[in-house]
Amino acid sequence: MTKLIYGIVEHDGGWAYKLGAVFSETFPTRDAALKGAKSAAAEQQVAGQTDGIEYQDAQGNWHEEVSQGGDRPEAEVSRR
Repeated sequence: MTKLIYGIVEHDGGWAYKLGAVFSETFPTRDAALKGAKSAAAEQQVAGQTDGIEYQDAQGNWHEEVSQGGDRPEAEVSRR
């Protein structure tokens, strides 16, 4: 199972949560960013419908796959 870890960081004059190299919107306080990260982590774990997906990789190639609705990552928020 994939595990996602959201971090809380200072960003763009405020605070944001970050997953990998991707930042959320900017929040005015660290607590607000933490609340947003907890919400995003919870949503990541909700099962959905099995559906076809398309995505482009870093080399510009397009891929089609079937995403199983119950195949959800484990997600948590790092307090650091």
